[in-house]
Amino acid sequence: MIKVGITHGDINGIGYEVIIKTLLDSRIYSICTPIIYGSPKVAAYHRKALDIDNFNVSNIKTPEEANPKRASIINCVDDEVRVELGKSTTVAGEASRQALMRAVADLKSNKIQALVTGPINKHNIQSEDFKYAGHTEFLQDYFGVEEVLMLMASDLMNVGVVSSHVPLAEVSARLTTEAVLDKIKILNDTLVRDFGIRKPRIAVLGLNPHAGEEGMLGEEENDIIIPAIEKAREERYTIFGPFPADGFFGAGDFTKFDGVLAMYHDQGLIPFKTLVPDEGVNYTAGLPIVRTSPAHGTAFDIAGGNQAGHGSFRKALYMACDIYRNRIQYEELNENPLPDRDISDLER
Repeated sequence: MIKVGITHGDINGIGYEVIIKTLLDSRIYSICTPIIYGSPKVAAYHRKALDIDNFNVSNIKTPEEANPKRASIINCVDDEVRVELGKSTTVAGEASRQALMRAVADLKSNKIQALVTGPINKHNIQSEDFKYAGHTEFLQDYFGVEEVLMLMASDLMNVGVVSSHVPLAEVSARLTTEAVLDKIKILNDTLVRDFGIRKPRIAVLGLNPHAGEEGMLGEEENDIIIPAIEKAREERYTIFGPFPADGFFGAGDFTKFDGVLAMYHDQGLIPFKTLVPDEGVNYTAGLPIVRTSPAHGTAFDIAGGNQAGHGSFRKALYMACDIYRNRIQYEELNENPLPDRDISDLER
């Protein structure tokens, strides 16, 4: 049974609401053992605020103590932590950081097999020990990986971005042929290994309107993106583009591909979240471990109001389990490939 760590995220947001609502479904326990990294006191506070009586959780100190038939929680914060629903506070930021640090330590030592992170506030979590734009950048550094890819995943489409949490004014300067090619390779490899797609078809978007209109609206396509696509084709990746982003999504062309590579955050995430509003998942591709997250933020404006949908978090939990199992199957197949079949008798 896969042990999945769940960090509570910002305690003043909707993290506990979507976690509790997801874990109320008993079917979860047939596929994994969920372990919350957070606070029993804060969990009880949210349960009361949401008026949910039928959610029970076991307090444990280590993942080894987890009961596979029910949710467990490991206390990671001070018992005097204060919940202020809907507010961004330094206390909440520290609580989200402490839960994350405990969870990744257990993940690194294989005490848990996958991680689902609750939404954090990128401002209040900042400290001397956490100076990152978000989970993606932190996990890249923590696990010592040179390149990762923020991938928004769903049954409808999978969209990765070359530059993720980067100011728009800096996107063009950061684009290089090598950067685009690296992201193409990570996207292809994760579609094969983590999603079980044998030969992925990948679409690459342009940066400028109309994909540069042959240089009239910008040279990034000619100078950077097209050379990256050509190099990827030389290495036998199945790559198409660059496509103008508006027409690509507007005409539904994304349905023809297994993965899409956008150049920057909003170019990929706006159409993704518009077309997949409820069950999208943020997946960090390229890591040696499995980490997913719901494709939404802290939603301070509705915290404690029992209004948050938990479809995205539920999907993130299921996807983490699926990816972990897909990786095991992929490794087994590559370690023990099927032997070439002797068909000489059949040809006679």
